[in-house]
Amino acid sequence: QVQLVESGGGLVQAGGSLRLSCAASGRTGSTYAVGWFRQAPGKEREFVTAITWSGSSTYYADSVKGRFTISRDNLKNTVYLQMNSLKPEDTAVYYCAASLTFVFRENDYVYWGQGTQVTVSS
Repeated sequence: QVQLVESGGGLVQAGGSLRLSCAASGRTGSTYAVGWFRQAPGKEREFVTAITWSGSSTYYADSVKGRFTISRDNLKNTVYLQMNSLKPEDTAVYYCAASLTFVFRENDYVYWGQGTQVTVSS
């Protein structure tokens, strides 16, 4: 079992920055990738970004490329999402999740955090 806890969400003005954290605990040794997803009101959950442990490969959705940066701190078992130049469209509940297999297939993310709210005001 892997436990994931997100933190760092809040209210920020458009153009501002926010850093989210995803702390992992439990049996994390088999984790292949950690991803961030978000879900806005009335919309389906969508992929935002992901990072792999081996090789530290990163992947980004086109909507956040150039603005968001995912990183990891293996010593702390924590994944971060640095969000810059935030837009009102980024408002959503952000979830981190751990995959044992692939990066882009949502169904492969078998462990999920509780989510943290990010609200971007104009």
